[in-house]
Amino acid sequence: MSDTPPPTRVLVCDDQALVRTGYVTIFSAQPDMQVVGEAENGHEAVQTARRLRPDVVVMDIRMPLLDGIQATRQLAGPDIEDAPKVLVVTTFNVDAYVYDALRAGASGFLLKDAPPAELVNGIRTVARGEALLAPAVTRHLIGHFAQHLRPADTSRPARQDVVRALTPRELEVLQLIAEGLSNAEIAASMFITPETVKTYVSRILAKLGLRDRVQAVVLAYRVGLVPGTP
Repeated sequence: MSDTPPPTRVLVCDDQALVRTGYVTIFSAQPDMQVVGEAENGHEAVQTARRLRPDVVVMDIRMPLLDGIQATRQLAGPDIEDAPKVLVVTTFNVDAYVYDALRAGASGFLLKDAPPAELVNGIRTVARGEALLAPAVTRHLIGHFAQHLRPADTSRPARQDVVRALTPRELEVLQLIAEGLSNAEIAASMFITPETVKTYVSRILAKLGLRDRVQAVVLAYRVGLVPGTP
C-alpha cells in the first residue's frame, strides 16, 4: 500500500478563460495536485466548491454576479465548518479589496503576476494549513493598507488582552509574523529552529482563537502591535 498522500484538490475561479486555462495547465502538471473544476463567476465558484469540496480554491477578486470577496465569505467565513482553503490572487491595482478578502476568510493571497512556481507553492502552503501571506507582499501590501487595518477606535484594552494572553517570546513571534517574515526568517532572527517557530505559531493561534496566520497579521495591526502603529 502506497504512503503517498492524495493530491490536493484545486478549484480554479477566474472570469477570464485565458487565466483559468493557464492555472489549470500549471496546476495539473504537478504530481501532488488535481484540478477538480473551474468557475467563471463568484456564484458558480460557491456552488461548484460546495458540490466538489476542493481542498483549495484559487479565487479571483473581481468576478461577475458575485465578487471574490463575497464568494470567499460564503465558502470560508468564520461560521463555516470544514471550509476549503481560499487562496486569493490579485493585482496591486485592486489591492484595496485584499483586506476585505482576508477578513472574509481567505487563507492568503498572491499577486496575479507571480511566477508559476510561487503560485504552486502558495497552494501547497495553504493546503498544509500553514496559511501564509507571502512575505514580500505582506511588507508592501499590509504596510500600505495599515490605516485600513487599524480602526479609529483601536482600544488599549484590546492590545492589553493580546499581551496578557501571550508570553514575551510568543509576542515577539507575532510581531515578526505581522512584519511579513517567513518561518525561516523568524527562526534566524530569534536564533531558534523553524520547528520551534511553528510551535510558537500554533500556540499563538490557539491562545488568540485565530484560524491562521492571516488572521494573526490582521489582529496584530488592529491592536497596534506592529512598530509604527498606534
